[in-house]
Amino acid sequence: MTRAFSDRAQALMKVLVEQYLRDGQPVGSRTLAEASQLGISSATVRNVMVELEELGLVQTPHTSAGRVPTTLGYRLFVDQLLTVQPLREREIAQLRSQLKPELETGSLLAHACSLLSEVTHMAGVVRVPKRQVQTLKYLEFLPIGERRVLAVLVLSDREVQNRILSTDRDYSRDELQQAANYVNQHFAGQDLQQARRNLVSNLKAERAALDRMLGSLLKVAEAALESTDVSDDLHVSGERHLLQLAEPEEYSRLRELFEAFSHKQQILTILDKCLAADGIQIFIGEEAGDPSLKHMSVVSAPYTVDGERVGVLAVVGPTRMAYERVIPVVDITARLLSSALTPE
Repeated sequence: MTRAFSDRAQALMKVLVEQYLRDGQPVGSRTLAEASQLGISSATVRNVMVELEELGLVQTPHTSAGRVPTTLGYRLFVDQLLTVQPLREREIAQLRSQLKPELETGSLLAHACSLLSEVTHMAGVVRVPKRQVQTLKYLEFLPIGERRVLAVLVLSDREVQNRILSTDRDYSRDELQQAANYVNQHFAGQDLQQARRNLVSNLKAERAALDRMLGSLLKVAEAALESTDVSDDLHVSGERHLLQLAEPEEYSRLRELFEAFSHKQQILTILDKCLAADGIQIFIGEEAGDPSLKHMSVVSAPYTVDGERVGVLAVVGPTRMAYERVIPVVDITARLLSSALTPE
């Protein structure tokens, strides 16, 4: 940034981002003048906003007179203006109670992934070594439009895998639930390869008894149960939270993200960058270098065993996230996980 950035401009920028993060609406000059408590007029605020826009820190949506932060604006806010809210001792104790050293490694990593999602209401991600035995606990299908469904496989030790699958048509939630119920009733408790073999066998044996809809969806379930042989795996939890946060017109963006979760390599590449650095790493929007994350932010931290970085955990959510809350949650979870994984 080549121009002088005055204290007043910084104060207004901080208020603008905080207002937008809270309300999700473009922030007007009058609102900024009142919220900033700087004792300045709306006209003065407008002049400062013009300067911030010229610096590439804010922009004006076509349908509004207010302004919203750009990726560069978010970066300035996170690096220089953000006031992080430390977690309360009670919250830290609750996290610690879920990450007990006596748990086996797989359970600890799965718990950490779920905790990140539950506490932040976004997607939790953990980069971990893939386990050898994958036992199906249950399967769930979520419709994501355009003849695609998100298959959520919950495996042994609470490991969660997510796969984007193509279908012959769009199916309702009730239809998807019927197919998932069939799989869970017949194959829960079996390893993935065994479950898939038995499903194929059932499809052949019961072809006449199954209606066309259920038969088609069970072919989709067959694809969902295919095992992968990737040596490094990605655990993801909480896609539902992202669906709940998104507007219908944003579903196409989420489909891209879910596909990235499913294919794994793109996200693993980003997390590898985080593994090479100490402490919290934040990628905002296009900073991640992946089109599927253009409208998302990744807040990550490495976790260690005996002081050696062995993996990364992260929260993935909209760029309009509560950074002051997410950052300490990721930081503390990584520290607690590291402590639990390191024998005394």
